[in-house]
Amino acid sequence: MASLLKSSNTLSILRNHHQAAEGLQFQSRRQIHVEPGAREKALLASDPALARFKSYRKGAASIRRIGDYLTIAVVAGCCYEIYVRAVTREEARKAIKSE
Repeated sequence: MASLLKSSNTLSILRNHHQAAEGLQFQSRRQIHVEPGAREKALLASDPALARFKSYRKGAASIRRIGDYLTIAVVAGCCYEIYVRAVTREEARKAIKSE
């Protein structure tokens, strides 16, 4: 009986510690909003020297769209290949059973 009370007490302590740790974790994610200072605003401002390296929106969007279509085509090809192999294997099994 004493060991049962001891283990339940231990579990209670561990549970409370775990809940306290979760509370700290959630609290650290909720940051208080602070306005950026002068240095942060200067770093976030657009720099004309970097303008020539800027990717253009239409070009980047078209490349992204082409990549999406290629991904869909590859996934569809893989699914078709798996389907064909499964059907061929099933036909081979039926042919062996019917012989």
